[in-house]
Amino acid sequence: TTKCSTCIFKEPSLLRFMCAELTRGYFLEHDEAKYTERRERVYTCMRIPKELEKLMMFGIFLCLDAFLYVFTLLPLRTLLAFLRLLTMPCCGHSVSRFLQPAQVCDLLKGLIMVLCYFMMHYVDYAMMYHLIRGQSVIKLYIIYNMLEVADRLFSSFGQDILDALYWTATEPKSRKRAHIGVIPHFIMAVFYVFLHAILIMVQASTLNVAFNSHNKSLLTIMMSNNFVEIKGSVFKKFEKNNLFQMSNSDIKERFTNYILLLIVCLRNMEQFSWNSDHLWVLLPDVLMVVTSEVAVDVVKHAFITKFNDITADVSRDFAYTDYSDSVARRMGFIPLPLAVLLIRVVMSSVKIQGALSSVCLLLFYLGMITLKVLNSIVLLGKSCHYVKEAKMEGKLFERPNTSAPKQTPTKPSSEPKMPQPSPFITKQPTPRASTSLPPEPPPVTKETSEAPPEIPPNPVEGSSETPQSPELKHRAPKKDLLEIDRFTICGNRIL
Repeated sequence: TTKCSTCIFKEPSLLRFMCAELTRGYFLEHDEAKYTERRERVYTCMRIPKELEKLMMFGIFLCLDAFLYVFTLLPLRTLLAFLRLLTMPCCGHSVSRFLQPAQVCDLLKGLIMVLCYFMMHYVDYAMMYHLIRGQSVIKLYIIYNMLEVADRLFSSFGQDILDALYWTATEPKSRKRAHIGVIPHFIMAVFYVFLHAILIMVQASTLNVAFNSHNKSLLTIMMSNNFVEIKGSVFKKFEKNNLFQMSNSDIKERFTNYILLLIVCLRNMEQFSWNSDHLWVLLPDVLMVVTSEVAVDVVKHAFITKFNDITADVSRDFAYTDYSDSVARRMGFIPLPLAVLLIRVVMSSVKIQGALSSVCLLLFYLGMITLKVLNSIVLLGKSCHYVKEAKMEGKLFERPNTSAPKQTPTKPSSEPKMPQPSPFITKQPTPRASTSLPPEPPPVTKETSEAPPEIPPNPVEGSSETPQSPELKHRAPKKDLLEIDRFTICGNRIL
């Protein structure tokens, strides 16, 4: 009787439990903000590929603009500077007074290109290819990883070497000499460009060996190495500045890989006597390399924005609004070594003989100039469109706070102040109609560092600048996106 009464007593409880489990809710409405945020994260990940590729395409076209400049406008500018240098004895002026600083830099760039091109003739590409091909797969995988690290280190230090050379050659002579001279800087720059070109040649040779391997195992291993970037990036804390730097590093890496693929295709087509059927054999491998790069970048940026609560519209907060030659200095992209290697490969792969070949070469050069001009016009138009869309016209002409002259306290006026043009833009020696990165603010001078503390500067929107104490006035100010000027970086905003 006791057992039966217990079963009778538990039966309604069991039914109620089952009924509650089958009909209970999830109480999502009690935490509406939490689940709305998670839905927005999903939408952000879905929008990342489109926004990222828009950013990448704009950055790649900027790199292409700077790269084409080396082949199109730089030779003409160097020729004009050289002709002016030849007429210098007739005028009786010194080099520093007769040549403008931009012309001195053009002469140095042209001389570096010519010397490195002749030095590259002593490097045998075929011997390097067969030397690399004789190594084991694992050894080649390690070599390729070491080359990627070395390329980043060379890009970081190499830009400093080139900038030091240009500044040493154009520095006002009235200042006290604090350098070792132009010739030592020039020798360092020549050796840097030569060694960096050899490094990129070894990268291209390794990629060429992977393309020509029978089982494609080396190519698969090298492409899987890109996914290691996801492990090393997505689980770290990222701010907008860090994401900005990584985006520019990805842009530069992707453009460099496109040039490497072009070099590999040229070398393979030369070996097969320019047979078009072999191009279709190379096309699947080229697509695999490009697809893996795009997939890795999309996954990496999607999870970084998810874990750090960054919106997909962050790419619209970056804008290039400067001249195209600033890309090489701010973006970590140095076109000189890549251009030297490409000229070396093209000259060894394509034989120019006869008048017809010379005419074709001239037409090709005119086509590159046309492409350069059209690319610059398109970039300038897109930049103006995005700047107007973001309502940033006033910020482009605002004078930086750090460069404001010493002023006496005045009563605040209710009249609106007209925006004044940036001093960086007005000091450009050659205002070319192209687009790249935002201008660097002028350095802090003694006059600006001793500004009266009772007039704190009005902080510009989006700036992280804070007033400095007197004992820190000689220290470099804290830099935000507007002032970042190191490896894999650009200016304030990128479109």
